[in-house]
Amino acid sequence: LPPELRPMVQLDGGRFATSDLNDLYRRVINRNNRLKRLMDLGAPEIIIRNEKRMLQEAVDALIDNGRRGRPIQGSHNHKLKSLSDLLRGKQGRFRQNLLGKRVDYSGRSVIVVGPELKMHECGLPKRMALELFKPFVMHRLAVLGIAPNIKNAKRMVERNRAEVWDILEDVIKDRPVLLNRAPTLHRLGIQAFMPVLIEGNAIQIHPLVCSAFNADFDGDQMAVHVPLSRMAVLEAKEAMLSTHNMLSPASGDPLVAPTLDMVMGCYYLTDIREDAQGEGLKFFDFDEARIAHASELIDLQARIQVRYIDGSDHEGWLETSLGRLIFNEILPDSLGYKNSLMDRYALKDLTAELYRTSTNDETSEVLDKVKSLGFHYATVSGITIAINDIQVSN
Repeated sequence: LPPELRPMVQLDGGRFATSDLNDLYRRVINRNNRLKRLMDLGAPEIIIRNEKRMLQEAVDALIDNGRRGRPIQGSHNHKLKSLSDLLRGKQGRFRQNLLGKRVDYSGRSVIVVGPELKMHECGLPKRMALELFKPFVMHRLAVLGIAPNIKNAKRMVERNRAEVWDILEDVIKDRPVLLNRAPTLHRLGIQAFMPVLIEGNAIQIHPLVCSAFNADFDGDQMAVHVPLSRMAVLEAKEAMLSTHNMLSPASGDPLVAPTLDMVMGCYYLTDIREDAQGEGLKFFDFDEARIAHASELIDLQARIQVRYIDGSDHEGWLETSLGRLIFNEILPDSLGYKNSLMDRYALKDLTAELYRTSTNDETSEVLDKVKSLGFHYATVSGITIAINDIQVSN
């Protein structure tokens, strides 16, 4: 092995720290020289045979220490690392340095939910973004003449001057970042997002992409990487953007269906309660029903009738609720009117239907609206859990 890969380093006290391999090589050389000397002196056969055996053991230990007999130990009774140990296992050359490397232009932080993000966006802490995009910001400062040279530009960035933040906003406008959550068990464990600068130290991610990453917000961390070359940026935008990866590669089912609070809000909105205020009233159109609700004449879940006109100018009365009218307002016309209770499974079917009938961008836009609607009505509903909800059996 070349000496660069088994170095000797002089410590402060004048002593040397050395690689284990040097000890193993030294044993081989010493025993080889001793055998040579004994053979030149014409030593008895039994001594030469013993020396040959010891030389063989030294060579075995160099190649794989501990494979044959007791392992050779160093000064502090630890097993010396042989050539095989350098390659073997998680800390070996293959897994540590060849299959995965430490990379520049990367960072990691705790993730928190970003409910106001669009599906293709992620919230990136300002200080982290400045460090990740530092060379691009320095270059832009120099090109625009704000800094006379790169050295001054670097100083400006390091001092967090006010001009730097505007340039940073400009730089990240068309540069995606890759987010990765370990363990990356399928290809959706790494996705591209357009960064949005935020205050604080945590990365914000969109609530609908959590299922693909299998992420939750109890302290999970995610890594950020910056694609550098023009081709890498293009590939990230075209193939890896989260809005282009809504289906599971395993089954083809949608992976981004609304969950948890979003489902609760949509369920509350599209539920019909018997004997609710305003039940049985008729309205000329959606706006009239909305005004009646604002005037506290009808409840969101009251069963009402609304006049409708279909494509062939046939008019009739639709039995529905104001909540369902509000929910359908965000859906594209191609889906028709969804006059049913929106639970988790209905929302998943709706997502699959959206994906079949619309483009990726349209689907993500509608899902973002469903997300906002769900969160809003989950909040205003005031649904909570009380001790009376927990029934104890006799």
